[in-house]
Amino acid sequence: MLPEIKLQGDVDVAALSPLLRGMLLSVAYADGEGGIGLTATGAMNRKFVHWAAVNFLWPDFTAEDLYSMNKVLNESDMPPLWVVRDMTRHLKLLRRKKDVLLPTRRGREFLVNPQAFFDLVATDYLYSYVHATEREAEVQARLRWWRMFLNLLNIKAREGCTPLDVVKILYPDTAPLSATEMTLEAWELKFDLQYGVLRRLCWLGLLYEAREGLTLLQDGAFHKTPLWSACLQLESDTQSDIGVH
Repeated sequence: MLPEIKLQGDVDVAALSPLLRGMLLSVAYADGEGGIGLTATGAMNRKFVHWAAVNFLWPDFTAEDLYSMNKVLNESDMPPLWVVRDMTRHLKLLRRKKDVLLPTRRGREFLVNPQAFFDLVATDYLYSYVHATEREAEVQARLRWWRMFLNLLNIKAREGCTPLDVVKILYPDTAPLSATEMTLEAWELKFDLQYGVLRRLCWLGLLYEAREGLTLLQDGAFHKTPLWSACLQLESDTQSDIGVH
């Protein structure tokens, strides 16, 4: 059984969750600007993509980050925007009318009380959403591991942990190995952990990655945000530590 996500604490969800903030800003923009313009191919237009890059404040995808790689920004250049668009469509917050995306009645309800939608957004995104770089089979296969991952991170992310720290707990045989000595199997697990688990939790706002002073290729330490304890109750809440056995 998957851990239930149920927001109970008094936290500023939009400030903590890049995904909910991006959805909220997108629906608000569509409501205030007469819609989000679409290109001939149906992508969000450059005017909105630029606005989103400046206003979303998405970790690792700020306007500075994005423009360092592209002179102009299209929807395809901003991966978080793919998720925001998919989730607003899936939850029927925006609808297409000719060449614009417009807020639905439900979308305007979302603007008034976004916190009321968080449980649904979080559950769908964490457990069901298929990123453009994934296959549905991978997302389905991960379902059986979510309880273990969340309980493990519930303990290790209190003080901060890297993806490699978690891999060494899951694969004790790799504990003595350096980063360059890790086996192919362990690297595959690390990749899936980073992009299938940690990225989802960061984009949802339950974790954040401390990256100050690191290069692009170095892994930061992941820590819990106040949103974690506000919406998750786990078996490991009273447990002190998980070591390498």
